[in-house]
Amino acid sequence: MMPDAPIRRRSRPMAEINVVPYIDVMLVLLIIFMITAPMLNLGVEVELPQGQAESLGDLEEPLFISVTRDGELYLNTGDAAELVDGETLVLQVTAIVNRNPDVQVIIGGDQQAAFQYIYETTTLLQQAGVASIGFMGELPPE
Repeated sequence: MMPDAPIRRRSRPMAEINVVPYIDVMLVLLIIFMITAPMLNLGVEVELPQGQAESLGDLEEPLFISVTRDGELYLNTGDAAELVDGETLVLQVTAIVNRNPDVQVIIGGDQQAAFQYIYETTTLLQQAGVASIGFMGELPPE
């Protein structure tokens, strides 16, 4: 044996993952999403007609249907607007009306949309069992 030789220990590899940087990145992303989420436009962009109608006030979770100038139908149940055809609109609105017969249904038609598209939409809603339909518009600029 050699008395002066240093004793060497075998170093074991570290089997731990440092997660602190991952938590920092996750928190930064969470803050970014929390700031940008309210800024997202979840509706369909339509140019509403202008008129002097009075506001309906606060509605309890209304059901919005947007009709574009090309006659496309978008159903917005609160989450996001979803492109639907006439048959799907009738099925989904019928299910909603069966759960809540007093649901407010509001049509937002583009001011350039043909009246035929608006009329067809009201007919489809009537088939779905909707008792009353409201129309969305904008106040004219002062």
